[in-house]
Amino acid sequence: MKKKKLDIIYEDKYLIIINKPSGILTISRDNSYDKNLYDEVKEYIKKQNPKNKIFIVHRLDKDTSGLIVFAKSELVKRKLQDNWTEVKRYYYAVVEKTLTQNGHLEDYLFETKTHDVIITKDKKKGKLAITDFEVIKYNTKYSLLNINIKTGRKNQIRVQLANINHPIVGDKKYSKKCSTPMCLQAYKLQFIHPISNELLNIEIKINHNFQNLIN
Repeated sequence: MKKKKLDIIYEDKYLIIINKPSGILTISRDNSYDKNLYDEVKEYIKKQNPKNKIFIVHRLDKDTSGLIVFAKSELVKRKLQDNWTEVKRYYYAVVEKTLTQNGHLEDYLFETKTHDVIITKDKKKGKLAITDFEVIKYNTKYSLLNINIKTGRKNQIRVQLANINHPIVGDKKYSKKCSTPMCLQAYKLQFIHPISNELLNIEIKINHNFQNLIN
């Protein structure tokens, strides 16, 4: 099978932004040899110069597609992570059933020993997750949302939408309907470049499968 090329959306000498396909890990789990984006990006930059290094800034779930940032030095990684709460992150999601009103979700999330993320009322036990969403379009079966997350908790969008009975279509963990790939795409990032201080506004087009479901 021919290896697909990396979908590079932005690159300079300090960082690189990739459009990650659904179904691939950001980095391998527990030192396993799972196919992952980190190894592919590392291979790409080492072809330019064997001394090059790559650092993970943040992660996306395996079945979430979209924009993910890697740093080319530890300094840039640290600068980005130190200011990550200032990064504006937007997602498209197709959820089950009809949603007609925009929403603001605030929940405390807790990760169990089996790595399941659940909502808890215990504020000391959980971590606050804040998600805003706008309804773009809907039909009798699905709704297309534009989502802006204010926090970056594990499985945040998936858990919170499932909690209001509108799980993401294709979510194998939080939805019973899994006939399609998960319909969650990180489509837009806005942040200040850690070195040049210019405002970066990186955006990709909506996944055509999402539009097919909602039309």
